[in-house]
Amino acid sequence: MVNADRKSSFRNAWFALLLVALIALAIVIAPAWLIQPFRPQTARDVELSYTLRRWSPLTTLAAAAIALMLVLWIWRGSRRWWKKAALVIFLLPMFAATWFARQNHFEWMFNPLSNAGYVKTSEAGFVADTDIVLAVDNDGEAAAYPVRQMAYHHLVQDVVGGKPIVATY
Repeated sequence: MVNADRKSSFRNAWFALLLVALIALAIVIAPAWLIQPFRPQTARDVELSYTLRRWSPLTTLAAAAIALMLVLWIWRGSRRWWKKAALVIFLLPMFAATWFARQNHFEWMFNPLSNAGYVKTSEAGFVADTDIVLAVDNDGEAAAYPVRQMAYHHLVQDVVGGKPIVATY
C-alpha cells in the first residue's frame, strides 16, 4: 500500500512539474505569438500580450521555484539515472522561460533602423505621391516617414525641431 501511495505521489509531482512548465512557457510564448510582424493584431491581442509580458517575470520566477522544489523532491526518490536526466531536461525550458521573460522580444522582432538616412522631400524619389507617410511637425520643422519603408522596423529615431523623437505606428 505504501508503494502504491508513493507511486501516486510521484505521478502527481511529475504532472505538477509538467503543468508548471507549460504555464511558464505559455506566458512567455503567447505574447510573441500574438504580436507578429506582418500580421494584423486586434486590440485584444495587443492588450493580452502586454498584460502577459508584464506578469511574466514574476510568474516565471514563481514557476521556476515551484519546479525546482518538485525536481528536488522527485530527485531524492528517483533511483534511475534516466529519470534524473528527465528532471534536468524539464528544468532547462523553465530556466529559459524565466530568462526570456526578462527580455524585450518586441525589440527583437521590430529592430529599429540602424542607419536611417534622411533626404529633403524634393530628393525623395523613392516615395510616390500616393504613399502613406507618418508626418511629424515640431517647432516649425517637419519630417515625413514613409510607412512602406517603416513596415518592418516600426521605429525610426530622429531629431525634429531640435527634439529627439521615435516615430512609430
